[in-house]
Amino acid sequence: MTQILQTKLPYDLSAQRPLPGIQPLDMADWLHVDEAYLGQMAYRAQLIAEKRDKVIGLLPEAAEPAAELLDLVLSQLASRPDFTVSAETVLRPDGQRVQIDRSDPLATLGHLVQEDLCILQKQGDAEGGEHVLTGAVLCFPSSWTLAQKLGKPLIAIHVPVDEYDASLAKRVQRLFDGVRPGRPLWRFNILWYGVSELYYPRPEFDHREWVSKEEASFLRSEKQCILRLPQTGAAVFSIHTFMLEGDLGRALAAGPARVAG
Repeated sequence: MTQILQTKLPYDLSAQRPLPGIQPLDMADWLHVDEAYLGQMAYRAQLIAEKRDKVIGLLPEAAEPAAELLDLVLSQLASRPDFTVSAETVLRPDGQRVQIDRSDPLATLGHLVQEDLCILQKQGDAEGGEHVLTGAVLCFPSSWTLAQKLGKPLIAIHVPVDEYDASLAKRVQRLFDGVRPGRPLWRFNILWYGVSELYYPRPEFDHREWVSKEEASFLRSEKQCILRLPQTGAAVFSIHTFMLEGDLGRALAAGPARVAG
């Protein structure tokens, strides 16, 4: 088991909002590099090399959005001082140079950023249609499996999440319908785990053993963002995964005053 941990979070866990918990995000704050970058990126490279069919999926209709997503990420990285982007390569903050392979955009993205990236496209009419998962590089799934979710709409992707009922599904679909290019949205979750493994796929209805906050050895928290690609109109759902030791996670969940004390 690979253990890669962070020691801080870029948001206040005690400020968690009720589901869906969405709030506006500055586009400049979309992609995040933290102290686990080197470890997470090395693990992502290993997973892409050894389990490519499990961590990357792309339906034909997502080819153009995947290419647009790569261009968007490259433009974001080019504006950062910790990346150097040229026509053919990207020099990462850890000193590794990544070849830009436009014939394999999702794998290239998987070697550039810590975020997992999912492409969702609206299918059906404007009123009753749903966003369907048509592509993803998903190296760090949290108790779900890409192969079972690819090609499925949002409500089926969230099976068997109890909280994701018909009412919440409608609200989330409205969020995906309403997100505008350059005006992303974001939320975070709090998950208590007994293990620190980042690559943690599970089949539908194969429930993981529930771990209480008090007993958990680790806190897993995901910064989840929704944005719209301006050219193809596809939505992107990004996931930045943080894993912290349980005691630190419990202190952070209690609030800044508890951590400071």
